[in-house]
Amino acid sequence: MNAPRARVVVIGCGFGGLEAVRTLSRAPVEITLVDRTNHHLFQPLLYQVATAGLSAPAVSAPIRHVLRREMRRGNLTILQAAATDVDVERREVLLAATGDGHGSIDRIGYDHLIVAAGSANSHFGHADWAVHAPGLKTLADALDIRARVIGAFEAAERCADDAAGAAWLTFAIIGGGPTGVEMAGTLTEIARHTLRGEFRRCDPSRARVVLIEGAERILGTFVPTLSQRALEQLERLGVDVRTGCRVTAIDQGGVDYEKRAGDAITRHRLDARTVIWAAGVAGVPLGRALAHATGASIDRSGRLAVEPDLSLPGHPEIAVVGDLAAAFTHGPDGPKPVPGVSPSAKQMGRCAAANLLRRVRGEPTQAFRYVDYGSLATVGRKAAIVDLTVPLIGAVRFAGLAAWLFWLFAHIYFLIGFRNRLMVMTDWAWAYLTYERSARVVAVPDSAEPAMPGS
Repeated sequence: MNAPRARVVVIGCGFGGLEAVRTLSRAPVEITLVDRTNHHLFQPLLYQVATAGLSAPAVSAPIRHVLRREMRRGNLTILQAAATDVDVERREVLLAATGDGHGSIDRIGYDHLIVAAGSANSHFGHADWAVHAPGLKTLADALDIRARVIGAFEAAERCADDAAGAAWLTFAIIGGGPTGVEMAGTLTEIARHTLRGEFRRCDPSRARVVLIEGAERILGTFVPTLSQRALEQLERLGVDVRTGCRVTAIDQGGVDYEKRAGDAITRHRLDARTVIWAAGVAGVPLGRALAHATGASIDRSGRLAVEPDLSLPGHPEIAVVGDLAAAFTHGPDGPKPVPGVSPSAKQMGRCAAANLLRRVRGEPTQAFRYVDYGSLATVGRKAAIVDLTVPLIGAVRFAGLAAWLFWLFAHIYFLIGFRNRLMVMTDWAWAYLTYERSARVVAVPDSAEPAMPGS
């Protein structure tokens, strides 16, 4: 008589969870994939949805469609539900109640658990800032930001005087990482080109895009020379970059921040009715619940410390991957922190799944080793920076038009599915030729008066 198959639960269908499921789908295990949404999201292009360059379906796809081949193998169950906690003693994942009173599944048993639940926006302990400065992690975030951006220009058109209109035409972006830089460059293009000639009272080209970064340079994960190139490209586009500035308050009317010069600190106020948060993320609340249940340590960003093989200390049956893992890669030069980017999440997902199968076979697990292929960031139209690690050659770094083209084709290549690639290629080609952005429609409920952002 055949032994029962091991039960595997995977929480989250981001890059890490998706790779784990694909690796496990051919193995003799029973897989249950749990995700709070019904879609896989290509987050590197989410800012394009927020700035009306792409529609939501271009950067997302239904999970059941993405994993349709794996579903045909008969060992995968997909549940749309929010995992809220883990009962490590009974080896069960707890799901949020549906509230429909029809006896929905609220617990899933497991023999092995892979947690790839990702991260959420973090406003550094200032939860009240979120209503005025939304972050960008989900499709809902992107659509909210799009409505605020488009609504800001509409509000400026309704202003009776230039002073009031100036605040609506000022866009503050907090955080000089890739997301902030990409948002800043794209918003400038919208104001200078996309909306030109479409308003009568306000002049969109007068819009100010201000990028505020706490560190002394933007794109701090890149080498200083590339950071400087990105800064120069942003300034040529017309972005006002302010580094070494720490935000102290955000409200409906704008941003307060401090700038340190030596021992002197000066305080400033920026009147901006549209503020976008791109300064930080933290692990989802499930991470803290899991830390409490297992005794695992957790860092300030809500990430769980994991063993070299990505399992939790004392709980080899639980692996954590992606943004929720405070992982280190163990190579010949010693341990190095793994960056929270999509390539690392994919590699961790494959590693965790392979180690799980080794445990099922009674074999020892292997330490995770991250292969860094490099980093990319786009600054704006025909402007980007690229930092690659090429085998046998080493570091290859370049910027400008060639980097922008490389960035375009790399992102199209890694999109999920032919349809998504075709949609993105078509929209980008049209935007390049015409400066038009194809996804500028904003829905307003019929039952309510249109509300301007921040009002």
